[in-house]
Amino acid sequence: MTPIWQPTAHLETLRKRARLYNNIRQFFADRQVLEVETPILSSGCVPDPHIEPFWTDYHGPNHKRLFLHTSPELAMKRLLAADSGAIFQITKVFRDGEAGRWHNPEFSLLEWYRPGFKQADLIQEVEQLLHQILDSPPAERLSYCAVFEQQTGLHPLHSSLLSLQNYASQFGVAKVHHLDRDTCLQLIFSHQIETHLGQNCPSIIMDYPASQAALARKRVDNPQLAERFEVYIQGIELANGFYELTDPVEQQQRFKQDLAKRKALNLPTYPLDERFLSALEAGLPDCAGIALGLDRLLMLITGAAHIDEVLTFPINYI
Repeated sequence: MTPIWQPTAHLETLRKRARLYNNIRQFFADRQVLEVETPILSSGCVPDPHIEPFWTDYHGPNHKRLFLHTSPELAMKRLLAADSGAIFQITKVFRDGEAGRWHNPEFSLLEWYRPGFKQADLIQEVEQLLHQILDSPPAERLSYCAVFEQQTGLHPLHSSLLSLQNYASQFGVAKVHHLDRDTCLQLIFSHQIETHLGQNCPSIIMDYPASQAALARKRVDNPQLAERFEVYIQGIELANGFYELTDPVEQQQRFKQDLAKRKALNLPTYPLDERFLSALEAGLPDCAGIALGLDRLLMLITGAAHIDEVLTFPINYI
C-alpha cells in the first residue's frame, strides 16, 4: 500500500496528464476556441436529484452559503449570453458522496460550448478530439431506446414501471419497488448496458429520455426524447453532451420539477442559480456543449484500473 503522504499516481502518469492538457489546449487553439476560467464557488446550483453538492459558508461582508460547482456549466453559459463566442475550460469540480473505481468527489473536467453547433456538429468534434488524443476509430451512433430494448427486452419509455422495478431487483438494491422510472432506467443502464459499450470503437448513445436531460432541448419530432448524447469507450462513460436548452421559462419549469423530486425523495434542496436564469432571459445563443471527464480519459491513456492511479492525492489521501 502506498504510504499516506505519497501521491498515488506515478510521476510518469503526472507527465502524461500534463501532455494531455497541452494537447487539448492545442486542439482548441487550432479551432480558435477561447479558454476561460469561471469561479468554483456559486450562490446556487442545479437541483439534479442524482447529484449532491458540497457547500461552505462565507463569513465576510454579505455573508452567505456558497456551493462548490458540480460543473462549470451555468457560469460558462453566462459567458455565452455575454457574447463570449466558443469557449472551453479545464477545471476541478466537486460532487459529494461519489467515490469508487471511476469516481472521486473532486475530479477534473473538460467542458466546452460551441455557438451555432447542433448536436451532430458537436459529436463530430468530439470524434476528432478522441482521434487526436486516443487515436480512436470513428464512433458508432446508437439510439438509447434501441440499445436498452436490445439488452433488456424492455422499452424505457413504454414498459411499465413495475416491469422496470422487477428487472432492477436483480442488482440487489433495497426497496426497489420504491424507485421511480428514471432511477430504474439509470440503474439498469449502468449495470446491464454500459459495460458492453465502446469495446471496438467509441459508442455514442443518443436520444435519451427527456426526463434525464434537464438542460438539453427536447426533440421537436418526439418531445419524449432529448437532444442529449453520451460517449462510451471500453464500457466507461466518458462524456455527456447537449444541444442546449435556451428557453428560460422551460428551464425554470424543469428546475422546479427537479426540486419537487428532491423533496419527494427527502433530499435537501438548495437555491437555484438566479444569475444563470437571468442570463437565459437575456438570451443564450443557439449552441451545443459537452463535459468530458479528464481523469477517466487519462485512465484510458494509461490503462489504469482505478481512478486513484491517475490522481495525485485522492479522497483517502488528503
